[in-house]
Amino acid sequence: MTISVVRKEHFERMKDGAIIANSGHFNVEIDIPDLEKMATSKIRVRDNVDQFILPDGRRINLLGEGRLINLAAAEGHPASVMDMSFANQSLSAEFLSKKNVKLDKRVYPVPPEIDRDIARLKLETMDCAIDELTDKQKKYLASWDQGT
Repeated sequence: MTISVVRKEHFERMKDGAIIANSGHFNVEIDIPDLEKMATSKIRVRDNVDQFILPDGRRINLLGEGRLINLAAAEGHPASVMDMSFANQSLSAEFLSKKNVKLDKRVYPVPPEIDRDIARLKLETMDCAIDELTDKQKKYLASWDQGT
């Protein structure tokens, strides 16, 4: 993460109607003060969309005031996703704490059994079921013989 990734020289080259959004970390990646200095006016065209009009008439649309877009202009992550994420994190932390003496110091993926259990439980809460993989599907997933 760095500051001023998108700045004056970039705004000067953007096409009319360009849409810019920040999917980085903080609201410093887009140099909004540069854009504000260049613009002859700024219009709120709808929620979370500010349109900057440049002297030559081009319009640049800034989403979410330049803040992290999935938090500023959306609903973030819905609870129906976050519950699984938190369950994964909690059960993975429990797994690491119970196995810590036997594990090397490195990054570990979430154990597949934890992922499967969480998915199964989530589906149950939604009154859904998932098919079991066929032997042919299991064989395919376990090899590189087919596909790209």
